[in-house]
This record gives sequence, structure tokens and C-alpha cells, in this order.
Amino acid sequence: MTELKITRENFENEVLNSDKPVLIDFWASWCGPCRMLSPTISEIAEEYKDKVKVGKVNVDEEEELAAMFGVSSIPLLVVMKDGKVVNSAVGVRPKNQIVKMI
Repeated sequence: MTELKITRENFENEVLNSDKPVLIDFWASWCGPCRMLSPTISEIAEEYKDKVKVGKVNVDEEEELAAMFGVSSIPLLVVMKDGKVVNSAVGVRPKNQIVKMI
């Protein structure tokens, strides 16, 4: 698995201070669409590992981060560059749409 587990503890270092764009997948284990999206996120993490950092945030474990991003529906994909949100999308998306977001 090339996705990072993003937590409150590593958020600043892995996301805010990243020199690459970061794709964050907000998900939960009980969420069917999240599980459907997971293999696509893994593929993107593997194929674009030199260009993009891919992280996953479990909204049940990281309620503070979920609140910070105003997560009300999952899966939520957020793209961050230079510590700022530049794109986001709710729901399952085809791989090509996610890559375009980045």
C-alpha cells in the first residue's frame, strides 16, 4: 500500500509541508462507496507516486481532521497544494476524473 495514513499527528508534516500535491481520501470502513473507491486510490498512489502524495483519513478515527475539512459526506476526495485546498469531490469517481483533479 503506497497510501499514507493521515492523522492529526502527521498532517502538518505530510500534507501542509508536502513539496508535492496531496490527494486525501476521507473514508470509513462501513462506507460501501469508500470501499469501491479504494482500489482506484491505490492505483493512483502507485502510478503517480513520483508526482503526487496520496493519503487516507479514516473519519471515525480522525474526527478532528474530518471537522477541519467540513466532511459531511464520504468518500470525499481533497487535493491540496502548498497547504491549500485546490480541488474536492464527493462520491465515487472514475480514475481519469480523479487524475484530472490533481
